[in-house]
Amino acid sequence: MNAALGQAPYSRNDSRAPEGPLAIEARGLVKRFDGTLAVDGVDLAVPEGAIYGILGPNGAGKTTALRMILGIIEPDSGTRRVLGHERPQDIARLIGYLPEERGLYPSMKAYEAIAFMGALRGLPLKVGRERGRELLERHGLGHAAERQVRQLSKGMAQTVQLLGTLVHEPKLVVLDEPFSGLDAINQGKLERLIRSLADKGTTVIFSTHVIAHAERLCEGVAIIAGGKVPYAGSVDAARDRIPAQVRLETRHADGPWQAALPPGSRAEGNFWSFPLPESGVEPLLRALIEGDAGILSLSIERAGLHDAFVAIAGEAAARALAEETPAEART
Repeated sequence: MNAALGQAPYSRNDSRAPEGPLAIEARGLVKRFDGTLAVDGVDLAVPEGAIYGILGPNGAGKTTALRMILGIIEPDSGTRRVLGHERPQDIARLIGYLPEERGLYPSMKAYEAIAFMGALRGLPLKVGRERGRELLERHGLGHAAERQVRQLSKGMAQTVQLLGTLVHEPKLVVLDEPFSGLDAINQGKLERLIRSLADKGTTVIFSTHVIAHAERLCEGVAIIAGGKVPYAGSVDAARDRIPAQVRLETRHADGPWQAALPPGSRAEGNFWSFPLPESGVEPLLRALIEGDAGILSLSIERAGLHDAFVAIAGEAAARALAEETPAEART
């Protein structure tokens, strides 16, 4: 094994390396275009069978990083291995890749387009045609199998291209902004498809600027901003960087029990907000009860991935992400 790849490459900022074999491992990927630094030292480690998200605003370097990993473009420096191979081109038949730029031959029939994409990955055309019809039927588009691509709606055409990405039954599926341009119904269908692939042991890595998709689907994420990856690791570890928040409602507005509240607690009438103490909530509860605070409600809210993104990538990257995210996709 290459000495540089002797250990799983995970971010310096993540204390926990992925367990088990890796589908993708990359260290120190750098790429410049016309002297401009597009990707600056990206490290990634994606476990086999995981759903993994590359999260960041447009222009952050997501697409360039994915293309380097897949061998579509070569890094200026750094190393990567895909399914144990240093040359991803040698195992193209094991990879399904959906680029951000969608494109199908408009005169092809839907099932033929799927078969053609499979053939590019080594699948015999006859098998591809059979699977193409089966996939279209399974995903509610059996009636469109004989239609030319130009006759399909945008959502249907995107589904055809996605099925063409999967028809050769790859071990690794890489989707670049797969939710872009899909309505809420088709986004839900795609989320279910991604989960079904992972249930079968397929590794799925996708880029997105919509935090909600990553939070619902992913075990691990890499946050990328300005060509750098300030965080790569589990979603849980990212969220745990921000203390959970306690929201307390009391019957009494003041009293000696207030001394038990952590420093920096914020008051809004009879409501109090503060970070969960390191000692947990039990000692606080005892002090509040003994002090006759009159507890009406108490909730502990764990930080979401959006809060973690803001803390890790900064306000500017978070604003850029929010500006690109349709309102219906933010929840």
